[in-house]
Amino acid sequence: MDPFQHMHDWKDNLDQFFGGNFWDDFEHMIKPPIPAVNMYELDNEVIVYVNLPGIKDRKQVKVYVDYDVLELKGTLFPVKQSGKLIKQEILHGEFSRKVDLPFPVREDRITATLKQGLMTIHLHRLVNNKKKKHAIDIEEFEE
Repeated sequence: MDPFQHMHDWKDNLDQFFGGNFWDDFEHMIKPPIPAVNMYELDNEVIVYVNLPGIKDRKQVKVYVDYDVLELKGTLFPVKQSGKLIKQEILHGEFSRKVDLPFPVREDRITATLKQGLMTIHLHRLVNNKKKKHAIDIEEFEE
């Protein structure tokens, strides 16, 4: 049971009416981003804390980095249920979230640790000291 199904249907209808992905900028109002993250920027580093309640095994979550985007994928498990559900605020199920980083990061200097449902990801700024100068071919314009 997805507690946000009616909201998703409403969003899809708005996207269809206004065209494109009209509602994307308002997505956080419908459903909070999962998983929740705190990000701290230092001079040449970024530290990201990711809240992953119930995740005990690092194999339950995947972390990807592409230049200046951090992507998190995994599954949060539901709370064991007994009785009739009256209110649901603890989200569960598959998640996929992309987080923009404040700068490009090095692929060879990334660490991630998981302890008691809190993942810490440490990333280092990509510093390219080499200036690349490329010659551009100029074509003759013929009238």
